[in-house]
Amino acid sequence: MNPEEQKKLVDMAAGRIPADLLVTNARVVDVFSRQVVHGSLAVGCGRILGMGDYEARETLDAGGAYVVPGLIDAHVHIESSLVAPPEFARAVVPHGVTTVIADPHEIANVRGLTGIRYMLDASRDLPLGVFVMLPSCVPATAGEHAGAVLHAADLAELIDDPFVGGIGEVMDYPAVAGGDPQVLAKIALGLSRNKVVDGHSPMLTGMDLNAYAAAGVMTDHECSSLEEMQDRIARGMYVLLREGSAARDLQYLVPGVNTANCSRCVFCTDDRQPADLLENGSIDNNIRMAVSMGLDPLMAVTMATLNAAQCYGLRDKGALAPGRDADFLLVDDLENFEARAVYAGGKLVAKNRTMLAELPDPDNTPVLDTVNIRPVTQADLSLELECPRANVIGIQPHSLVTEALVRDVVTDESGAFSCAKNPGLLKLAVVERHHATGNVGVGIIENYGLTNGAVATTVAHDSHNIVVCGDNDHDMLAAISDIEAMGGGITLVRAGKVVAHLPLAVGGLMSEHDAGHVAEQLERMNRMAREEFSVNPDLEPFMTLSFMTLPVIPELKLTDSGLFDVRSFSLVPVCAS
Repeated sequence: MNPEEQKKLVDMAAGRIPADLLVTNARVVDVFSRQVVHGSLAVGCGRILGMGDYEARETLDAGGAYVVPGLIDAHVHIESSLVAPPEFARAVVPHGVTTVIADPHEIANVRGLTGIRYMLDASRDLPLGVFVMLPSCVPATAGEHAGAVLHAADLAELIDDPFVGGIGEVMDYPAVAGGDPQVLAKIALGLSRNKVVDGHSPMLTGMDLNAYAAAGVMTDHECSSLEEMQDRIARGMYVLLREGSAARDLQYLVPGVNTANCSRCVFCTDDRQPADLLENGSIDNNIRMAVSMGLDPLMAVTMATLNAAQCYGLRDKGALAPGRDADFLLVDDLENFEARAVYAGGKLVAKNRTMLAELPDPDNTPVLDTVNIRPVTQADLSLELECPRANVIGIQPHSLVTEALVRDVVTDESGAFSCAKNPGLLKLAVVERHHATGNVGVGIIENYGLTNGAVATTVAHDSHNIVVCGDNDHDMLAAISDIEAMGGGITLVRAGKVVAHLPLAVGGLMSEHDAGHVAEQLERMNRMAREEFSVNPDLEPFMTLSFMTLPVIPELKLTDSGLFDVRSFSLVPVCAS
């Protein structure tokens, strides 16, 4: 804000000149003291002026509605919505979300700094404040091959961008605890600019957790138990209570929030699919759920606004106080929490779940044509076993955590694993798709439930290679071929034919269409996966598959290099000795 604008703002706040907007007959939520104040709220120059009997050029009668600060999603991967940033904004802003802390490590694993710059450029000029965290783990571990490798020197090129909030989730927590210089250099880069370093440390305890926090990691969104939550708060960290489409932790964590620790508690979604966003919302959904579990509504709102702003150093966000950005929403009920109208920078941008603001078209060119594979053959998918027992990935509903199982297996005449001879077990493969290395990792999963076909996708956290699951090699190969032809996406194959698919040409992660179109097609494919392909009805068919390749969440995952044991952070054989 230049001196002339600042003078105008002060004159408006002092009442010397009319405000731009006066919201009357309002119940204003004061998140600093967690109370509701009846009166009028003045807005000018895109900022909050304060409460009082101001004169204004425009008046809005709130009709007794609550005026709430714009909601902040403290950790989200926009790519998981399967749409580009403008369409993501179209989906979340009508739900009252006016600011997000976005970690673009999905697109960064595909296109490196080019991918991050794409997300920054595509997020500018939106009615949604997007603050990007620079990915700290590209790739996530040494046990996989991504499209890029980012070191601290690479991230330094972007660290001073005003829309860069800090360093993204540090997933290689063993490297931090072990004092790895490369990982510590990335943390030091963020700290040198007084920016936040996000964490990711499921099941980390004791001295290793002490080392993680001592290094400068400030947050964690991977808590799934009260003990984990309490451990991190006691070490001065913020806990981001996550409710995504696959990982749903609120039910376990909300009971642990109280007046003593709530200032260190924040809401996030992490990964949320388009239909989920459009139907159930974003952080507004977290608020509704938390309140339904007994959390005080004003405490829930504070966690969704002020706490997030304070955590990430967003001095202009998170509260309806003089000088702060005029991002706010009107809701009739703090319990059912439905945004009636949403304002960003003092302007009405959404009403009755509909976006009113015009959105720019991003230039997707830098992140197209990202599927580059060596031809995959049936021999590449063969899994020869020289033992009667195998290490198997056990899927757990509504969780990103898998079980490390050991199962008796029967091989075919050639000594290879056969789904037909092992009911309940399926073959899983990961095909490197960035540099045509020919790497193919093959493993076994349980509890996915697929029959007579194959499913494949390039949305495969975090390196986003091609992951394919099937009960026969023929359909798995056909699914890989369709993925290559689309330039990335999701596909369902039966009897060698594509039954349905969703192209995701933007990095192999996002569609060039709007969220409504993507949601409709994805929901259709979800139904087909469950009803026609018999995928476990307790799972999100495609999102669950996407996380089978994430080698930083226990216990077993699969990468293009093979089976990865997250507990030991090492590759292990499928054959269980």
